[in-house]
Amino acid sequence: MRRGCKRLQPAFGKTASDIALAVSHGGRAWTARYAEEGNPTRFKQGGTAEALFRPCRCGSASTKGRFFAQTDGTAHGIPFGGQKKEGARVEIRRPRGTQDILPGAVEAWQALEAVVRDVFERANYEEIRTPIFEHTELFERGVGETTDIVSKEMYTFLDRGGRSVTLRPEGTAGVVRAYVENKLYGQGGLTKVYYLGPMFRYEKPQRGRLRQLHQVGVEVLGSELPAIDAEVIELGYSLLKKVGMRDMTVELNSVGCSVCRPRHREKMIERLLPHKEELCADCQVRLEKNPLRLFDCKNESCQQVLREANVPYIVDELCDDCRKHLDAVEGYLRAMDVPYRLEKSLVRGLDYYTRTAWEITVPNFSTVLGGGRYNRLVAELGGPDVPGIGFAAGMDRVLAVLEAQGVSLGERPPLDAFICVADETAEHTAMAVLTSLRRLGIRCDRDYQGRSLKSQFKQADRLGANFAVVIGESELAKGAATVKHLATGEQRDVPFGQLADRIREGGWA
Repeated sequence: MRRGCKRLQPAFGKTASDIALAVSHGGRAWTARYAEEGNPTRFKQGGTAEALFRPCRCGSASTKGRFFAQTDGTAHGIPFGGQKKEGARVEIRRPRGTQDILPGAVEAWQALEAVVRDVFERANYEEIRTPIFEHTELFERGVGETTDIVSKEMYTFLDRGGRSVTLRPEGTAGVVRAYVENKLYGQGGLTKVYYLGPMFRYEKPQRGRLRQLHQVGVEVLGSELPAIDAEVIELGYSLLKKVGMRDMTVELNSVGCSVCRPRHREKMIERLLPHKEELCADCQVRLEKNPLRLFDCKNESCQQVLREANVPYIVDELCDDCRKHLDAVEGYLRAMDVPYRLEKSLVRGLDYYTRTAWEITVPNFSTVLGGGRYNRLVAELGGPDVPGIGFAAGMDRVLAVLEAQGVSLGERPPLDAFICVADETAEHTAMAVLTSLRRLGIRCDRDYQGRSLKSQFKQADRLGANFAVVIGESELAKGAATVKHLATGEQRDVPFGQLADRIREGGWA
């Protein structure tokens, strides 16, 4: 039992098939209810233990899960399950909604990351790295309390100091916080940055959508000109095109500004208030706090209410400045040969967007990449009145789309050479040769499991090595290794000092 948990006592509910769990701490009883396999349960303080959602028989091994008791401000893991025989090994599996990116698959990720860096750095974007967790207030203020991300999907917890922190669900808020905190605006000119890294959202896992997702994105801070909107859109389009994605559609809209949004808001409330009870619970809250987000609701009945109430699209209610801005963005996109279409219902899922909002969609996968302008976010987070724009793409989803489209991205290159040790007398020399070749840029490896020479040749072949380099007592006497070209079977003696050059040349001709 970890510090803070004095005693763990199983208790039983009213029926023999229900199991309850109580943790006694400081004279208080803490109860836990099983929420979902592989995820933290929810707790409350009470006088008795509650029955778990998942019933099982006492002593059975059918319940799998891990319960966390909130006692002294920290979460304590309590493995819970059926009785095991003493000495039995318990397999620990990865949490639901996560993935292991194994050798053989990670090469595609590395290739995508390489393309990302190449495309962005050619456009003069610099990499930025921000913390994986931030103060919860950052996302509540920056992303918006009415968004699904903040209200339903964030991984939020109290640290040991009682502070509320959140695993980042998206990248923009953290980048803007770093921009303000480090006073990057004082450097003058534009700040153009990109990022790659994991984000965390508690949502239903599905193809291309996980609870630990990996995003790549760009942010530009310091310009409100429509030309930078077009650059950012083109950058996202070019990135996906360069990795081989097909059938992409760029959808574009404007969500207005502080001048035209209030007028549109009043119209929406006026027309929807009589139909409030017909909306889903989330949209009833949105109607009061941010009505524009109703267009983002995935509930078809809510969209039907919008149509029947004849609610106008924001793009049809833009002020003159927003209209000119949108027209200019469209003009730039046409000049840059970026195909797009106007999507009037597009509003994106985050509250900080103003004016330009856009997405890139692919059939059967919906949105692959999306972004927009956020002219008020920097000031909202304590900085000066600096406009910004950016986009983000889920790398998991990009790779899932490419796989579905039959696009192969990134393959592990074969070994240049495999060192085969013929006998123990050659061990030190073999290690010296191996190290020397690696330092000279040669991809090579050796056996570390005591295999026979014949088995080492087989291992070299399995690894796809171009050459097998044999070093034994006779090779030491000659001062030359026996080098075999595994594709042709031809072999030659090559002096140790010439190995790197001959392997690099691909032979000895």
